[in-house]
Amino acid sequence: MHPVLFHIGNLTFYSFGLMAALALLAPGFAIAWPLLRCQRVRIADELTFEVILTAGFGGFAGARVYYLIQHWSAVKSGFWGHLFGGIGFTWYGGLIGGFVAVALVTRWRKVPLGLMANCVAPAIALGYAIGRVGCQLAGDGDYGKVSHYHSWLLAMAYPHGTVPTLPGVRVYPTPIYEILLMLPIVWVLYRQARQARPGWYVFGWFLVLSGAERVLIEFIRRNPVIALGLTGAQWLSVASIIAGIMLIVTTRKKPIVAAP
Repeated sequence: MHPVLFHIGNLTFYSFGLMAALALLAPGFAIAWPLLRCQRVRIADELTFEVILTAGFGGFAGARVYYLIQHWSAVKSGFWGHLFGGIGFTWYGGLIGGFVAVALVTRWRKVPLGLMANCVAPAIALGYAIGRVGCQLAGDGDYGKVSHYHSWLLAMAYPHGTVPTLPGVRVYPTPIYEILLMLPIVWVLYRQARQARPGWYVFGWFLVLSGAERVLIEFIRRNPVIALGLTGAQWLSVASIIAGIMLIVTTRKKPIVAAP
């Protein structure tokens, strides 16, 4: 792992920061922009740019706020340091923050939110995968439980990570697993979004597939169980799956609405 990439003078460039920036910008311009500009949608370039940036910054803000709320007892004594620090982000907080930000922009611009959600769904999934590359490089504590295997894919140490493992302890490298699981999800969502779909249909599949991926990964993550053998992230993932199924069922036969 490489938490620090390089130094320029007094500036330190961190691997997590670089991957976070890529997760913010690259998926939107590589995937969402072409989908939003396709013949079936025809959303103006300026709105496309606004949505991508707003989703990214709203996602970062939501991810940090959710983390601070979730770990309030641990961060309240050094609140400002944690608020502007380099670690401490949560996936579902980012999803909620990005969604709220995009909802506000689309309402202001009078564009169907469901149409926008379909187009950005594969970009969100790719951004998540890129973000997990940053977690792996930084060793920021998103790795799994202690593993007693010997293969690097099943057991890895993070002795120099931002949140280092104890000497001699090897854990499941769950960021790698999530990258490998999310990439085919990106492909499935992109294939769906390239076709004319009712609003919210593709986003519903995103909620189902990403939620299922997180439920599975959490069984070997370090997060504490809160009820019925499931972690907090797993309960949120179950809610995501249920919401996604409801969106798919209720929208799959609705007429396709284009941007005005």
